Amino acid sequence: MDFLPNMRLTTQRQIILEELGKVTSHPTANEVYDMVRKRLPRIGLGTVYRNLELLAENGIILKLEVGGTQKRFDATIESHYHIRCSVCGRVDDVDIEVQEEINETAAKSCDYKILGHHIEFSGICNECSAKETVLH
Repeated sequence: MDFLPNMRLTTQRQIILEELGKVTSHPTANEVYDMVRKRLPRIGLGTVYRNLELLAENGIILKLEVGGTQKRFDATIESHYHIRCSVCGRVDDVDIEVQEEINETAAKSCDYKILGHHIEFSGICNECSAKETVLH
């Protein structure tokens, strides 16, 4: 992983990246903290949060702020779409090709210089659907 010249890969950052890279669940800062704390018991939540923000600001990880109430983090930085469960808030990747033509369409319909787009689908995950079926 290439880091910007002004960013050192500290042990804490390395472990945060390793733990984030092990999951596809797009964890919150608290969830990353719980994962990292197993390896670094004395690390503080504030330290994890600051490092996640710094890693996101430097483009090393993604910070997802679309929909939902909590920021979530993603080790996959390539353009891709997400889906959020409307019931439990779970976030997963949607495995479809990124639609670059949306940028061109948007550019033609406004006077902005389009830099990119983020799409988040909403739905109900399998676990919540199964619970709903049991309840009815």
